[in-house]
Amino acid sequence: MGIVKVSCQLGGREYSIETGRFAKLADGSVMVQYGETMVLVTVCASPDVRPDVDFLPLTVEYREKSSAAGKIPGSFFRREGRPTEKEILSARLIDRPIRPMFPEGWRADTQVVATVFSADDKNEPNSLGMVGASAALLLSDIPFDGPVSEVHVGRINGTFVINPTYQELEVSDMEITVAGTDDSIVMVEGMAKEISEDDFIAALEFAHENIRVLNQLQRELLEKAGGGKRPHRPVQAIPCPPDLEHFIRGRVTKPLNHMIHSSSSKEARSEFRKKLLDETLLAVQQFVLDHDDYAELPIVQLTSRVVSDVEYELMRKMILTEGRRLDGRGLTDIRPITCEVGLLPRTHGSALFTRGETQSLTTVTLGTKQDEQIVDGLLPTYERRYMLHYNFPPYSTGEVGRMTGVSRREIGHGNLAERALQPLIPSEEEFPYTIRIVSDILESNGSSSMATVCAGSLACMDAGIPIKKQVAGIAMGLITEGDQVAILSDILGDEDHLGDMDFKVAGTADGITACQMDIKIKGLSLEIVRRALAQAREGRLHILRIMNECIDKPRPELSRYAPRLTTIKIPVEMIGTVIGPGGATIREITKQTNTEISIEEDGTVIIAAVNQENAQMAIDWIKGLTREPELGEVYHAKVKEVREGLGAIVEFLPKKQGLLHISQIAHERVHNILDYVKPGDIVELKLIEIQPDGKFRLSRKALLPPPEDVINGGNRSGESGRFERPSRSGDSHRHGSPPRSPHRGGRR
Repeated sequence: MGIVKVSCQLGGREYSIETGRFAKLADGSVMVQYGETMVLVTVCASPDVRPDVDFLPLTVEYREKSSAAGKIPGSFFRREGRPTEKEILSARLIDRPIRPMFPEGWRADTQVVATVFSADDKNEPNSLGMVGASAALLLSDIPFDGPVSEVHVGRINGTFVINPTYQELEVSDMEITVAGTDDSIVMVEGMAKEISEDDFIAALEFAHENIRVLNQLQRELLEKAGGGKRPHRPVQAIPCPPDLEHFIRGRVTKPLNHMIHSSSSKEARSEFRKKLLDETLLAVQQFVLDHDDYAELPIVQLTSRVVSDVEYELMRKMILTEGRRLDGRGLTDIRPITCEVGLLPRTHGSALFTRGETQSLTTVTLGTKQDEQIVDGLLPTYERRYMLHYNFPPYSTGEVGRMTGVSRREIGHGNLAERALQPLIPSEEEFPYTIRIVSDILESNGSSSMATVCAGSLACMDAGIPIKKQVAGIAMGLITEGDQVAILSDILGDEDHLGDMDFKVAGTADGITACQMDIKIKGLSLEIVRRALAQAREGRLHILRIMNECIDKPRPELSRYAPRLTTIKIPVEMIGTVIGPGGATIREITKQTNTEISIEEDGTVIIAAVNQENAQMAIDWIKGLTREPELGEVYHAKVKEVREGLGAIVEFLPKKQGLLHISQIAHERVHNILDYVKPGDIVELKLIEIQPDGKFRLSRKALLPPPEDVINGGNRSGESGRFERPSRSGDSHRHGSPPRSPHRGGRR
């Protein structure tokens, strides 16, 4: 096969997909280009099927090469390392739309690798990776029910924008990623500035129109490349013999039905399920002994599959026909909620949010400019002053597990909660703190990311962060069988596992701030999404009422353990003076005053201190370094040089020198300057003149008490050093001159 390339216009830019040039040994490979951003996507599947697994063994990797943006990595080794948070989140945006498109029973190890080889400063590459994954799978012999495509949607001044540039996103009131087939939506994720449900649906409709364009582009590529003639590998699912399945169903249907209708807890259901499976396996093993042809079957796997299928069918039937759920609730009921704040005395803010068997203990820490996170990626390096981190320890589900680092799931859930709160986080000008929110999930039975949103909002108010309103989140579920549809509010973990959708919606009373939707069926109509959003809003308002009863506005004072930030402004030209040579001056200030100080390029100085006394010491020090000379002001000046017969050169402010003239040293005549001042002396002086050429004259004499003869009747003329002599009209023989006539020069 030669090189095949197809293209179309999307958002006023060329969007192209090419195959046959790169990575030809992969099962499928394409290069997707949009503007000057290019992403290579490859797919490979193992030739061997894994009969020992009961899940789809799919892995997706997304990598951004620094060279793609003309950068050298900033790490010590100067090469790319482990995936960044951005790369992990992008991999999830590829994985989630394609996963439901594989046939049930596909058990071969499958890997998708998306690599960014060229990146401009306009176009986000991660959606290109998802479209490339779908196209590469279509071209391969891996069974895949595509195409599926992904786009980003923004809105500027009320007008939707497809795949907005980075610059356009800065002024957009939404950033939503949508993936779908021709007929339905399969994934949604994004954030918005409190948009309405109607606006959200309109954004999905706009996205879907453009998704169809990219799906058609993939079909065109497949046709030109001859991929449609390539047979797919068979799905080698091992069926359960009918008599064995009948035997298993006969043993488990009645006890499972009783368990499902018992409104039991998650822990009780888990224990019952394990006990039932163990008992069933013993019976099945005895059954197999009587059937020699069953000896090679994976009995454990088949038994587990049938038991799960029975539970799946019974639960869904109960919900659809009875409107009753596993814990006894109705479809729209929310589990009991409790909220507490201020539990942890040494943290800057804390909250405990419990909803049913899901619980988040969340803390807020306030830091300084120096605590900001530096992010180095394809875009120019930037700082983050707001972060939310989510932890999901194994004990939250009553299990034992290794705790070796943050999982991809934890990064994804934390990012969703972070974006949900972000529109309410005050600007740096309003609240110049670095903000870190940490959610530790202590119990989990559904929707722990949405519990994080609620706990995070409560903790922010407890910390005194000036957020204007509370933010809450809720997870919605879906059960569909033919024309029957049931939408569930506040789903449990089992309802997520056995249901068709996990749709998380977060927002305030005034609108949506974040959303995430994953489905397990091949698509979802917009009408169902509309109904789910309306039901989610009612649930969100219910949760917000409970949260506001706990705390409805930020505390007026910060924790006494939080740093106190004071902001002052200095002239830009004085920044170097405050920093000092090699940073010596600012290090000395911070050491002596026990503060942290950061200086912005515009001259803004932020001082962090544990108490106001230390902060004021630093403020006074900096103001002293940056003071402008003022006429009549008194300064403590350092004598730099003595010039005989002229006076002394003194430094009265940093980098400000002036002249202490010999006539301004003392009231009496000064014969030897060194008798009064020496180099290195600190002298109190008054600024008496600022000359037009910018030179300064200072006076020591102006601060000294005048001599006795002046006090006793002399006429001091000012600070010039000259005094008027008393009249000597009787001194007629001065200099040998004759007496003056009182009428000299006039007529008698």
